[in-house]
Amino acid sequence: MPQDVATMLAEINSTKPVLEQIASKWSVLVLAVLCEEPARFNAIKRRLDPITHKALTEALRRLERNGLINRQVIASSPIAVVYSITPLGRTLQRPFESLIRWAQQHGEELIAAQSAQRRQ
Repeated sequence: MPQDVATMLAEINSTKPVLEQIASKWSVLVLAVLCEEPARFNAIKRRLDPITHKALTEALRRLERNGLINRQVIASSPIAVVYSITPLGRTLQRPFESLIRWAQQHGEELIAAQSAQRRQ
């Protein structure tokens, strides 16, 4: 195997842990919502219907743990929690917007290909 291909494969494999943290379906969409404006849990959940409470909680925790979002507890009655994008998370805005736009433009083609594959 030529050295440049081996180097490229090594680099691809080294990005896998990072991609696993940010590229899940819900992580991409949560970040897209928070790029627009900070939001509370239920507002995010409404925007991402049909996300489950558990899936949203897990995505928010993962994104916070990785420094992509902030979680701010507001002392009020009842206590409120607001999530916002961090500067690091903001760097993903353009790539994720492109990915979402691609999904909107090509989603029907993917569904058609899946249907054709099942018929075979």
